[in-house]
Amino acid sequence: MSTQGIAVVNFGSGTLEATITVTGQSGLSTSNLVEAWATCNETVGSATDDSAWVEQIQVFATYLIGGTGFTIIAKPMMGKAFGSYNVSWVWN
Repeated sequence: MSTQGIAVVNFGSGTLEATITVTGQSGLSTSNLVEAWATCNETVGSATDDSAWVEQIQVFATYLIGGTGFTIIAKPMMGKAFGSYNVSWVWN
């Protein structure tokens, strides 16, 4: 069985990278697989449904801490990104 959720990364008024820490994952161990991706079917703040795709935002799940959580890093492939984006995540 996998655990999943949605977090929001916020680039604010423009930055090269945005991060969010997902906590409260008591069953997570450093041997679990964690995946994160831009959710392109929901609007958050100033970002429209397909903005993450258009702006080519890459999303990574990293820095696993067993019994605690992990960090999601989002970066546009070129230049800065602006505003907030939904990021889906799953681990098992």
